[in-house]
Amino acid sequence: MIMKPMVRNNICINAHPVGCARETLRQIEYVAARKKLYEALPGPRAVLVIGASTGYGLASRIAAAFGFGAATVGVSYEKAPSETKVGTPGWYDNRAFEAAARAEGLVSHGVDGDAYSAEVKAEVIRAARELGLRFDLVVYSLASPVRLDPETGVLHKSAIKPLRAPYRGRSVDVFTGRISEAEVQPATEEEAAETVKVMGGEDWALWIEALAEAGVLAPSAVSVAYSYVGPELSWPIYRDGTIGRAKAHLEATAAALSARHADRGLRAYVSINKALVTRASAVIPVIPLYVSTLFKVMKERGSHEDCVAQIDRLYRDRLYAPGPGGSPAAPALDPEGRIRLDDLEMSPGVQAEVEARMAHIVPENLATLADVEGFRLDFLRIHGFEVPGVDYEADIAPDYDPLEPAVPPEEARAPGDRAR
Repeated sequence: MIMKPMVRNNICINAHPVGCARETLRQIEYVAARKKLYEALPGPRAVLVIGASTGYGLASRIAAAFGFGAATVGVSYEKAPSETKVGTPGWYDNRAFEAAARAEGLVSHGVDGDAYSAEVKAEVIRAARELGLRFDLVVYSLASPVRLDPETGVLHKSAIKPLRAPYRGRSVDVFTGRISEAEVQPATEEEAAETVKVMGGEDWALWIEALAEAGVLAPSAVSVAYSYVGPELSWPIYRDGTIGRAKAHLEATAAALSARHADRGLRAYVSINKALVTRASAVIPVIPLYVSTLFKVMKERGSHEDCVAQIDRLYRDRLYAPGPGGSPAAPALDPEGRIRLDDLEMSPGVQAEVEARMAHIVPENLATLADVEGFRLDFLRIHGFEVPGVDYEADIAPDYDPLEPAVPPEEARAPGDRAR
């Protein structure tokens, strides 16, 4: 089958198996090339990544494994391919990661299922016990639009809407270059509450409680969840909207988890990360235009980072920078207790330039003032398309499996033998 991207209303509905695997390997190669920078750091030995198949979650697993040499367990909910239909991008990403990890003798285990469910939490605990792991880093990186509450059986659905007043703003179709005015009506209180149930910190807390109670959470463990703040121009639809309310709940959960598990030394953080292209960001009003302009400015200044570069910096400079006695130093936090990994994006010079450009963007100067092509490429590469080094005219089976060429599991080194 010759596979081309199928984009409908700025949503890509297919994936290229080889492209997804190649893009995962690119991130692995980025970290592997910097491995010496990790060697002197007091990094984690056993890492659980909840939401591990794409974006920041995949990058977190890659940096932990190929930077620190940590054993990793990754949780994600993916659709496997068949002989006639491709799987989700994350399915191929996961398999490519597992293949590379086994080839390096790294301990890795994947759990495919609904991370919100009690069953998946129990499966992760079983895997940790069988592998002899106690997690000293738990990364919470879920990005699902829905959540089935394991206690009530109620399906909650999130909404990307403003609160109180309608939102109006300019957006751009990154595939056509068309600039348009978007209007989104405000959410109801029920929609806001639903969004908190899906995207807030409730499930993160349930994970930590389950791991602690089962005895698979290491003393003095670190847990980190990811969030975003962004510029004021996006706040009505983002930070001051339904998502922002959910993120505020996530941030409050971090403080609550640290307090509740102070006796075991748990440190829970929310890391505010840089704006990047995700599978959903192309359809959020104002975000494609803002991110495209931001990319242009940051690339011109040499400060642009992708997912894996962001997580590389989070691990090396924030979570595991060495402190007194060789233990990790406490990361610098903002007044709200958050790690600010978006410091380069939110620097006054960058924001002033982005704001000035956005005020003057019209179709005729769009390519000059913004990096719409960069946004488009990043979006397609998440789905395995337009990845350098991939032959897109080659016939490829939808059920191509990146794991097949891997070193067989019995040839992998035991956990105690892996390089640190």
